[in-house]
Amino acid sequence: MEYVYAALILNETGEEINEDNVTAVLEAADVDVEESRVKALVAALEDVDIEDAIETAAAAPAAGAAGGSAGGSADEADADEGAADDGDEADEAEAEEDDDEDDDEGSGEGLGELFG
Repeated sequence: MEYVYAALILNETGEEINEDNVTAVLEAADVDVEESRVKALVAALEDVDIEDAIETAAAAPAAGAAGGSAGGSADEADADEGAADDGDEADEAEAEEDDDEDDDEGSGEGLGELFG
């Protein structure tokens, strides 16, 4: 990831994205630089308009939010599968939550007390 960040820093400062500049930024950040990765990054970004890519990426989450309920359902299903796999751990977590809820009810500090 730090290789991409180096390219973004160079783009932001108006410097040319080349092997020497990317390597210099990475070394300044105390990253152990792999020349092959630097070469691959520079080659991959050769024909890319970084400003356009940033604008496209910034717009993508907004477009994804419109269909958020479908994505949320898939995430919930994955979470449910993970909980089923953990079995005993989930039971222990529920027991701890129940204990916490009992304590909250006695002291009047639960979310239910806040919202009605």
